[in-house]
Amino acid sequence: MIREMTPDDLDQVMDIEKEAFHEHWKREDFEYEISKNEFSNMKVYEKDGQVLGMVGYYILFDDAQITTLAVSHQARRHGIAYELMSYVIEQCDRQKCSVLSLEVRKSNEAAIHLYKKCGFYEMNIRKGYYEDGEDALFMMKALGGNI
Repeated sequence: MIREMTPDDLDQVMDIEKEAFHEHWKREDFEYEISKNEFSNMKVYEKDGQVLGMVGYYILFDDAQITTLAVSHQARRHGIAYELMSYVIEQCDRQKCSVLSLEVRKSNEAAIHLYKKCGFYEMNIRKGYYEDGEDALFMMKALGGNI
């Protein structure tokens, strides 16, 4: 089940965040996103009371951007990331967004493969985007029948 992230989810969300990223968001970042940022949409994938994945995205007028996506190590390779991506794409389409974008580490081949499977295209390289100096790929997907 995909649902709104709540403060009660944050212990499990932080565990996933720390597993998935060596440069990860802080708990306060998630608290801000779920309680104060009016443009933020934070969702979790929950099964049997356990949070197995999460995704965050912004919708600003007709543009949308994925801010975070992660699945717990034990739940990977079960289609959860694909379900979360499909959910975001559907929601952004419903909100009449024309494009959905994201940044991904250039070395994250699994994520890049997922995003391409979901219809994203590499648009640009953001040199030194991450704190450790790694480049990011800027990827976009047209929505609402736009190509």
